[in-house]
Amino acid sequence: MAARPVSRMLQRVLRSGLRSCSSGAPVTQHRPGEPPQTAAEELSRRRQFLREHAAPFSAFLTDSFGRQHSYLRISLTEKCNLRCQYCMPEEGVPLTPKANLLTTEEILTLARLFVKEGIDKIRLTGGEPLIRPDVVDIVARLHQLEGLRTIGITTNGINLARLLPQLQKAGLSAINISLDTLVPAKFEFIVRRKGFHKVMEGIHKAIELGYSPVKVNCVVMRGLNEDELLDFVALTKGLPLDVRFIEYMPFDGNRWNFKKMVSYKEMLDTLRQQWPELEKLPEEESSTAKAFKIPGFRGQLSFITSMSEHFCGTCNRLRITADGNLKVCLFGNSEVSLRDHLRAGASEEELLRVIGAAVGRKKRQHAEFLLLLQDSPPAIPSISSQDPFCVQGIRHRVSFSNQKVTLWEGGWFPQTPLLAQWRLGSRCPQRHYSSHLDSDANPKCLSAVARAPATPSGPLPTADQLTHVDTEGRAAMVDVGGKPDTERVAVASAVVLLGPVAFKLVQENQLKKGDALVVAQLAGVQAAKLTSQLIPLCHHVALSHVQVWLELDATRHAVGIRASCRARGPTGVEMEALTAAAVAALTVYDMCKAVSRDIVLGEIKLLSKTGGQRGDFQRT
Repeated sequence: MAARPVSRMLQRVLRSGLRSCSSGAPVTQHRPGEPPQTAAEELSRRRQFLREHAAPFSAFLTDSFGRQHSYLRISLTEKCNLRCQYCMPEEGVPLTPKANLLTTEEILTLARLFVKEGIDKIRLTGGEPLIRPDVVDIVARLHQLEGLRTIGITTNGINLARLLPQLQKAGLSAINISLDTLVPAKFEFIVRRKGFHKVMEGIHKAIELGYSPVKVNCVVMRGLNEDELLDFVALTKGLPLDVRFIEYMPFDGNRWNFKKMVSYKEMLDTLRQQWPELEKLPEEESSTAKAFKIPGFRGQLSFITSMSEHFCGTCNRLRITADGNLKVCLFGNSEVSLRDHLRAGASEEELLRVIGAAVGRKKRQHAEFLLLLQDSPPAIPSISSQDPFCVQGIRHRVSFSNQKVTLWEGGWFPQTPLLAQWRLGSRCPQRHYSSHLDSDANPKCLSAVARAPATPSGPLPTADQLTHVDTEGRAAMVDVGGKPDTERVAVASAVVLLGPVAFKLVQENQLKKGDALVVAQLAGVQAAKLTSQLIPLCHHVALSHVQVWLELDATRHAVGIRASCRARGPTGVEMEALTAAAVAALTVYDMCKAVSRDIVLGEIKLLSKTGGQRGDFQRT
């Protein structure tokens, strides 16, 4: 595709006035105490940016962080002929009325505009795109667009063998096929439909027609198909496949929880035990996959680490949903209706302004995606409002173009990516991280500075002797067999004083080891579940819920930590909460120790507990 001259981009900037994102140049936020930039100064700065960052496509597709978006995913339909357990409920999802979906001509109009502005790869998705009657015609007409180098499709493979010869003739150049198991009976269990042999037929048809590699997407779920990793990789020995292992991701209705996720590193360790010679391949620019190859094997394998190691920094993807909404981030809750503008008679220039504005608002990373680790949203206990560590309660809607489903508004549980939130009205950015989202609450705060003596909120009789020592003075585990099961909740906290240098690196997420808040949050959750293995005389508790919050306090150069644990049983969960807070604090230290050894861990304490014969406790 021929490069667009810088002068053309400058003309668009001049025509569009001072739109905040149309040029793709980073927008300078006005800081208190500094004189505001004049219009001429701002325009001059943006002109200089365009001269230095001339892109081979429209500046409307360059966001404020310099990411150039050349890849567009278009959902052709919300419908699907399978009901994969990790994707949607068995009963399906409510569908958008047909009149509100994009027509074929509208799809092609938008595709033509995006390709004209620099998109060189389009992937057709769904739902299941191959159930759309005119999918072959759409591919053929897309193939006529000058500058479009790749037309791909992501399919469940049920209809692939039948349609692929026509699709190839029409111009289809890349195929991704979803397949989560090589066991036919398990296939039916996962997708709630028959069709395993049709999918395998589709894979072999793609190989027969010369597609190389044929990408096979496998969502790995603990307790379901992680035992098939070696079998999938073995397929690459004689077939030109790229088997892509995808970390289990959250979608409404899949009853997601942390235990089901198998991380990229765990999968890689499993494979290296079988094939220690496994080689890492160079990563392509803007690739979402970490690719590996076994020497002598015809194909390769890859890992999509959406949960454990996000790839936001190199993201070049945009998405159009079946009902015509533009999504700049799969995990974001922001959508702009291009359909409405089209049907209102918007000109090409007006559409570009809408697109440019949306791309310009794209965040550095999918910050809204909080880690939620349970099956139903628990209430977050109210904490002192004087605390500097405020946890915002926010309601989010996350919709997915391929599945057309939304995050439960009451809370439900995606995995890992961090929450790095910039506090409005503040002179410096504050990063917040929470493992739970309180959808209706006002801002809740974690008290990390309170030093007042603990006071019980109810009767709390003290024991006259140590409970973990027998009559002869030997260590012994308490017998709780005769105690009734009650609902137990405990909250503990800790503080890590980092110092200004380490604090700034954590605040800006610039540590060489990675995101300290994310890693510490996961460590805290894991520690809570392993408490009985770490503390010898603790009973094993089947936790029903774990939350870990981490938040920065700029006044103290500190990280405040709060951990909450819940279970129903005969013994409390104070140790689980304290262990979670303590290990999270230790993890922050480990992440930062290369920068400074002058880090202090402190204020590890129980904030509250409920349930049990000794009554409730609340530190004030």
